[in-house]
Amino acid sequence: MERETIKLDATDQSMGRLASKIAVCLMGKNNPSYQPHIDAGDIVEVENVSKMKFTGKKLQNKVYHHHTGYVGNLKSIKMSELFAKNPQGLLRKCVMGMLPKNRLRSLMIKRLKIKK
Repeated sequence: MERETIKLDATDQSMGRLASKIAVCLMGKNNPSYQPHIDAGDIVEVENVSKMKFTGKKLQNKVYHHHTGYVGNLKSIKMSELFAKNPQGLLRKCVMGMLPKNRLRSLMIKRLKIKK
């Protein structure tokens, strides 16, 4: 099986719509020979992630939470802070949420190459 390399430019694209395109390509749903149990997706390279746009008030209002495992250590960070610190990580987190939650997900996300 040969994987194609798909290059995307994130300039002035909405994060959710861009992430859904990336997820479809990583899963291989854009290929006519798609089967959900076979990892036959393509390699996706994304450029200019820091120039993505966000609709509405998501940057100010959306909050991401994670728990460290210790009692009382629920950490929260706003989307604007996360985007300013690590825009590549924010896009990767969004794509991870759109991939199927099974053993193939870690193999699929490795084929996502994000450049500044």
